[in-house]
Amino acid sequence: MNNQIPPIPKTEVAVADLGLDSEVALLIDLLKLGTFIGGPMREGVADPMNITTTDLRIVLALGGEGELAGHELSGIMGVAPMNVSRALASLIQRGLVEPGFDQTNRRRKPVRLTDAGQALFARTLPAMANVSTDLFKGVPTRDREAFRRTAATVLSRIGRWTI
Repeated sequence: MNNQIPPIPKTEVAVADLGLDSEVALLIDLLKLGTFIGGPMREGVADPMNITTTDLRIVLALGGEGELAGHELSGIMGVAPMNVSRALASLIQRGLVEPGFDQTNRRRKPVRLTDAGQALFARTLPAMANVSTDLFKGVPTRDREAFRRTAATVLSRIGRWTI
């Protein structure tokens, strides 16, 4: 694993120099974080397991949430439905994902991890621990816990967001 994270590109004008309130500046930082976190996850987790980052995100979603339909995965991941469908087809072909069953809604077509998919999910956890150890090095525990609580609050609000 290459523990060297490439530098985040600097904008010509620092966010602090724009006179933005702290909530807007925080939102901008979160957008950057969401964009750049993919590199360490790809290099530290997906690549060593010979899967794409989209495959990894699907395995993590199914491993954490259980059976989900393709449109639900698309919404959770913020990935186009076509990309989720392609990734699911590949994961099914590789024996990592299989069709599930929704007895209350026969039109819903959920998928779930196979035993091999569950084993892959289990292998991602130590790899993610290595990435998190590197990324959070030097960040005090209280700050990590506060960030996690804040992230949970924001995530719950994002789920209610409508345009």
